[in-house]
Amino acid sequence: MPSYIDIAVNLVGSPLEQECDTLISDAAAHGVSPLIVIGSSLDESQQAIACIARYPNALYTTAGVHPHHASEWDATSRDRLIQLARQPGVVAIGECGLDYNRDFSPRPKQREAFEAQLALAVELEMPVLMHERDAHEDFAAILQRYRPHLKGALLHCFTGNRASLERYIELDLHLGITGWVCDERRGQELAELVVDIPAERIMIETDSPYLLPRSMRPKPKSSKNKPQYLPYISRVIAQLRGVSEEAFARQAYHNSCAFFGLEADYEPL
Repeated sequence: MPSYIDIAVNLVGSPLEQECDTLISDAAAHGVSPLIVIGSSLDESQQAIACIARYPNALYTTAGVHPHHASEWDATSRDRLIQLARQPGVVAIGECGLDYNRDFSPRPKQREAFEAQLALAVELEMPVLMHERDAHEDFAAILQRYRPHLKGALLHCFTGNRASLERYIELDLHLGITGWVCDERRGQELAELVVDIPAERIMIETDSPYLLPRSMRPKPKSSKNKPQYLPYISRVIAQLRGVSEEAFARQAYHNSCAFFGLEADYEPL
């Protein structure tokens, strides 16, 4: 059975938190291990660090401030994030970035928090896990200044258009693909673009409990997406890219291990 890494699981503060033991064991039974937990605020990152300490080698986490929480960034945030980032099991700075779709935080504050976290990732020599929605121009302009100095840069849940894909490839980003690619209504453009993502730059994720793949049959009774469904997403992407399921799974697994500094069980084909 192939091995998979789910690079984005919204565990802390979500409905999944109450079933953590089952979630991890069910995912492992489908070859999905470890899971990367997302830190979306400093408080949530602290909670995530406490959570992953109970599941060594099964869970890792990021630490950062999502653009939705950017208004919380203040003079104390940088030092606190440094302390969090240095804790065992923290594998990236983030989820940080820009979100001009919801605008839960003022855009200038989003840009301030994003840039501060990129600078911190450079300083700590850590990769960064990022979010971008309806903010491509500002996102790319800010990121361009830091990209040459970043250890690694991952845009998770990529759902952009061809122009943004080409720009992100030019910036040498890793791109995380979710079950959005399985959505016949909204995911058609992504299904076309996923073919053109360089093999060494693609990763896979559920973004659970969100984005349950619409094309799953039989459809799960619950609408909650779970890491155990990641192999389904992987198979769909492999078919779209015209490669074997095993070869694509190996490549995505290797990419994820290399990016987050995790030990791989095998090399890609």
